[in-house]
This record gives sequence, C-alpha cells and structure tokens, in this order.
Amino acid sequence: MAVPRNALKKWEKAREFALGLPGATEAHAAEPHIDEDRGARRSRRSTHAHALTCPGAEPAGYGLGKAGWVGIPLEQKGAPAAELLCDWVEESYRVIAPKRLTAEEAADGGAGRTLTGR
Repeated sequence: MAVPRNALKKWEKAREFALGLPGATEAHAAEPHIDEDRGARRSRRSTHAHALTCPGAEPAGYGLGKAGWVGIPLEQKGAPAAELLCDWVEESYRVIAPKRLTAEEAADGGAGRTLTGR
C-alpha cells in the first residue's frame, strides 16, 4: 500500500529537520518514522497527552507506549501539521541530546528556525 502524498510530505519535512540538528543520525528504533501504520512516532512525555488527542493516535507497540511513544497516522484528517511534528522533534532532541549539542543548536539560531529555513 502506497503512503498517501500528504503524509509522506509531512514526514519528509520532519525527517529533514531532524537530520539537520547537530549530531543527528538516522536510526530506526529511536526516531519518529512512517511505518506499516503510516504514522509517526514520538517520545516526549510532556506532550504525550496532546499527541494522544490526534486522530487515530495510540500508544506505540512493543512496550514503547509505556515510555511515552505514540503512533500517529499522518494521513488522517486532523493529523498534526509538519510544523508541529518538527516542534516535537526539536523538543525531544533538547531532552535527549548532550548539552554541548543543544548549545550548538541554539547558537546556530535553532530557536528561531522555521520549517522552510531550518
């Protein structure tokens, strides 16, 4: 089954943003990703409740939901916009990245980035 274009575009924007953060690399177990459910997954407790209000959202499988990961179908009406996905990526990055990398990201103007200017 093909990934709907709108969901793929959202994911591509969030992925591009994430990979632009200092020290970021692509891994499959610890990043938001489009999977067999055509969704994104994220892992930040402070916005966990907000993420669960998205249409079709549910705690991630394999026990990851207990750690705050949420699966969100991106193709559904009312799914988060790319900008919100990027906000969640940046929020999670600031929690888990070493302080030297978050300082580097802030020095590069990270707080004022926009989706197109990241």
